[in-house]
Amino acid sequence: MRVSSPSRNAGVFTVMLMAECASIGLTTLSKASMSRGMNNFIFIMYSYAFATIILFPFAFFFHGETLRSITFSLICKMFLLGLIGYLVQIFAYTGINYSSPTLGAAMSNLTPPFTFILAVLFRMEKLDWKSPSTQAKSIGTMVSVSGAFIVSLYKGPPIMMYPSSSNSSNRLHVFLLSNWVIGGLFFAADCLLSAMWYIFQAAIVKEYPEELTLTFLYSFFGTIHSAIGSLIAERDQSAWRLKPDLVLITIAYSAILGFGFCIGATTWALHQKGPLYVAMFRPLGIVIAVVMGILFLGDTVYWGSVVGSIIITVGFYAVIWGKAQEEELDKAVGVKSLESSAEVAPLLQGN
Repeated sequence: MRVSSPSRNAGVFTVMLMAECASIGLTTLSKASMSRGMNNFIFIMYSYAFATIILFPFAFFFHGETLRSITFSLICKMFLLGLIGYLVQIFAYTGINYSSPTLGAAMSNLTPPFTFILAVLFRMEKLDWKSPSTQAKSIGTMVSVSGAFIVSLYKGPPIMMYPSSSNSSNRLHVFLLSNWVIGGLFFAADCLLSAMWYIFQAAIVKEYPEELTLTFLYSFFGTIHSAIGSLIAERDQSAWRLKPDLVLITIAYSAILGFGFCIGATTWALHQKGPLYVAMFRPLGIVIAVVMGILFLGDTVYWGSVVGSIIITVGFYAVIWGKAQEEELDKAVGVKSLESSAEVAPLLQGN
């Protein structure tokens, strides 16, 4: 059992909050680049490749010995983890292309309940129906799922939108409504795969606690998977050329902050606190995404997004409360066991 100090808890919280802000910034910047013709497959491949090039010197300098002692079993696991992560990227950016980062941030609230279900199945989380903490996590999971479906399938009247002509506005509304549902389905698949990634990565980092090396290996195998996918999906050679424009800025941002910082921070937090704690930070992206979407993309805010986000947030905090209760109980049990050991030890010594 790991008992975390308040300073470490604050450190993990701060790092994950920064990672969530960087992630939402990436989705907003990616949406702007996609509107200028950026290809999803090519973008993901270059992001993985640049991240691998950037991470290699750091991984070799700080963990050169561990890189040489990597086992074949770990390589196979990281290969599979890279494949899952690549599919996460494909579904996420396809969803952004069809809808908006705001919907992506709202739908990302499905990740915590999916992670909770998988963590229970793999015995990473406790499940005792008589416990108030388990009841709170279970009810919160169902509430979050309900809110996510509301955000995805119901838009409602707009709260604020940019002025346009009535005819073009009606045609645009019908077009956006169909794309909104398609984008929501892609985001739902992205959330399920993200939960699988959290569970798998948590198991790997527990076995091999070298976060920087794991981040480098993940980017390396992600580069291989994305290169194969790009060669299959994009045959136009002109799409592979990089120009000094917004697309290049987005790729650099993705490589440094997306795959470099965010993946590294997530891996470290998974090692410190577990998959469910990390997944709980996904709902914090709603407010950030809404503000960035309005300011930089001119997104329209709908009542369905607001209502669904509120419901999701209620479920999110229910799960957080249940998780906090379990940690307090674990600490109390740990203190009691230490006291019992201290009482038994003098008796054994006397005998």
